[in-house]
Amino acid sequence: MKPAVTFSLLLILVIALSLVNLVYGGVSIPFERLLDILAHQGDGVDSIILWDIRLPRAIATILGGAILSVSGLLLQVYFRNPVVGPFILGISSGATLMVSLVMLTTLFLKLPFHSPYITTAFGMVGSFLVVAVVVAVASRVKSGITLLIVGLMVGYMCHSVTSILMAFAEKQQIKGFVLWQLGSFNGFKWDEIGLLFMAGVPLMIMAYGLSKPLNALLLGEDYALSMGIDVRKTRMALLFVACALAGLITALAGPVAFIGLAVPHMARMIFATSDNRILIPGVILTGALVTSLCDLVARNLLSPVELPLSAITAFFGAPVVISLLMKRRVKL
Repeated sequence: MKPAVTFSLLLILVIALSLVNLVYGGVSIPFERLLDILAHQGDGVDSIILWDIRLPRAIATILGGAILSVSGLLLQVYFRNPVVGPFILGISSGATLMVSLVMLTTLFLKLPFHSPYITTAFGMVGSFLVVAVVVAVASRVKSGITLLIVGLMVGYMCHSVTSILMAFAEKQQIKGFVLWQLGSFNGFKWDEIGLLFMAGVPLMIMAYGLSKPLNALLLGEDYALSMGIDVRKTRMALLFVACALAGLITALAGPVAFIGLAVPHMARMIFATSDNRILIPGVILTGALVTSLCDLVARNLLSPVELPLSAITAFFGAPVVISLLMKRRVKL
């Protein structure tokens, strides 16, 4: 199947699933009523539910899934390891630690900016700090298993510090932080959607701009150098974009597992290629589709109780990774 056809099918599925997310929930909105509200914004209860709750959440889910998937793809290319992702390498844990400094202490009271911007900035800083440690180790060891263990250990260390902060925090702060840690696109406001667009979309465009150098890197650094590519600058740009994307979503939505790890593999299977010029837009659509589906299941499976999003993404992502390891006999 040609990539253009596959892109079109994925886009149609993303739009259709987004409409389903807008219709179904604790209060169902008939499709005809949905179209009427979208065309003529009113003041009724359905209009408030749609415009203030479901539409921002649906958009955040699409953007969040796309952003996490691109981050995971870039990290897998950088480390040349198929089981690398923001969650596995501890990048999400680093972002979580820095966000906990904002949410569990009074640090944010001394800063003049609005809270989403503070948490996003701190989340990005945390992701950069962790990846700096992982890259420093990666330059000294060649074993993929060692690298993964280092990422896990750094993640555990970040979790330990976060637990200590929780021990000294107030009950109300702990409650909000625990709910945030479950990972969810619930409660997104329009200013946070604007932040996702302003930061996430340019970063994904930057990622696509790196697609040709990334293709050269897949064939080895010597080949990339022979093509006139500055390998060092390319790797630095790749890491910057991947960490910024992961930190952005973790700061706003909490740690969401397996999307960044599993979706790139799903895109490779769907498009049957390793060409990043195809894979990057491919993972954007696939990530948006998978995350929207997981969010729909989390909201409606045991309604009115909403399940943690990471619990659902693990059910989708873990079998993909296990299948990859078994069928392709990946050597770490």
